[in-house]
Amino acid sequence: MKIKAVIFDLDGTITEPYLDFDKIREDIGLARDAGPLLEEMDKMSVTERKKAEEILYKHEQCAIEYSVLNRGAAETFDKLGEMKIPVGILTRNTRLNACAIAEKHNLKFDAIVDRSDGPVKPHPFGVEKLCSQFKVLPGETIVVGDYLFDLQCAKAAGAVAVLMKNSDKSMLFSSFADFTIDNLIQLLDIIDSTK
Repeated sequence: MKIKAVIFDLDGTITEPYLDFDKIREDIGLARDAGPLLEEMDKMSVTERKKAEEILYKHEQCAIEYSVLNRGAAETFDKLGEMKIPVGILTRNTRLNACAIAEKHNLKFDAIVDRSDGPVKPHPFGVEKLCSQFKVLPGETIVVGDYLFDLQCAKAAGAVAVLMKNSDKSMLFSSFADFTIDNLIQLLDIIDSTK
């Protein structure tokens, strides 16, 4: 089936990995190996959560300030624009931070679904919402990310799951991916192969 849209994770996919979630959990007062951060924060009291959100915000601001694009990102976004293929961002980060990344690196995002819009990855909500906005089927959509939740939400929605290999750790999730890439420009080959 022809690919008509691409949905990207933000941190570690468009930009090089920066956020250290073990360190963030530790700074918040959680065990380094506690569960996923947003889910852990949902269990907190209002006061604890406010403090946790402030700590997370500081880490996310540093991630923007020191962000570096992953290999092939700029060229891939340019080419997708030329091909008139809409680009969605599906992130457990915030819309504001996604927009800051776009502005800093001169990228164009056609739509963003962030952690405040509905159930977060690995739930398929974000993929389904973006596909609906773009008027495409999930099967006509690539979801690319560097973590298990990206691949799980793609599969749950019926989209094509692409793993961005940015570390040895990311390769632990390769069995969940339809394709594995180490340079975003390789997405263009995947798109070409579906024409």
